[in-house]
Amino acid sequence: MELRHLRYFVAVAEEGSISRAAERLNIQPPPLGQQIRDLEYELGVSLFDRHPKKIVLNAAGTVFLADARDILKLAGQSVDNVRRYDKGEAGHLSVGFTSSASLHVLAPKLLQQFRISYPLVKIAVEESETYELILALQEGRIDAALLHIDANRFPDLASTVLSEEDMIVAVPLGHPLADESLGPITLKMLEGQDVVIYRRPDGPGIFEQILQSLDRAGVTPEIVDEVYRIVAAINLVAGGRGVTIVPASMQVLHPEAITYRALAPGQISPLPLCIAYRRDLKLSIVRNFVALTKKIAAVPPLARDRA
Repeated sequence: MELRHLRYFVAVAEEGSISRAAERLNIQPPPLGQQIRDLEYELGVSLFDRHPKKIVLNAAGTVFLADARDILKLAGQSVDNVRRYDKGEAGHLSVGFTSSASLHVLAPKLLQQFRISYPLVKIAVEESETYELILALQEGRIDAALLHIDANRFPDLASTVLSEEDMIVAVPLGHPLADESLGPITLKMLEGQDVVIYRRPDGPGIFEQILQSLDRAGVTPEIVDEVYRIVAAINLVAGGRGVTIVPASMQVLHPEAITYRALAPGQISPLPLCIAYRRDLKLSIVRNFVALTKKIAAVPPLARDRA
């Protein structure tokens, strides 16, 4: 049995006439009548009561008509679904964020605009550290990630810089460096200060670049704690353990216990926010997300806020 047999059957059932159904289907009546007889022969069931000038569904035909319509509807939906999937308009998308990237002003904009542009796509969001997200991308467990490092260093990954933000110093309230009258913080001012750092020894991260900048400035930090997550480092600062250097977007955390101080110009390069993805970009849905992400990031911030 083929789908065309079901289409022919439904047309004859709805028209109550071989000739009218043939006209509707743009075929000749004799071949249509033969197709209906072939269908009945294959089923082993008569579907119509035939009269000299009309053909009428019998009880078995009425039962079969409901199923035939459902099958044709499902087949049509399947075709639409696979075409939408092929175009990247439907399916599942998994996006990873580091803790700091998730707080960037662009993060909610990207998800919101993608949901508006592709309402049939189901988006799963995962928050983890840079090292774990890189592994997840390489292993295909996520489709894209917002990171603060350039993923082009990995042979199977690619990334594009979407934005940049300043680095700032997180200082416990009451700490000598919390005094605004000191002006912007220089790296030299961190000499001898207790510093909390966040990094994994087995993977890349933000603090790699910070330590390089400190080294170039001839500053050796007094590292009092080393943690894996930036949020954990900020929690330690809030508890008075020491100071740390974080992206500006993180200053929404613990404002009751932390003063966030600007760094003097040229102390540490602005931190890039990158969209990372597998270099092959096989899935249209991921290509669409990456393209929309770049488009949104290219809009000036004031215009983006009004959108």
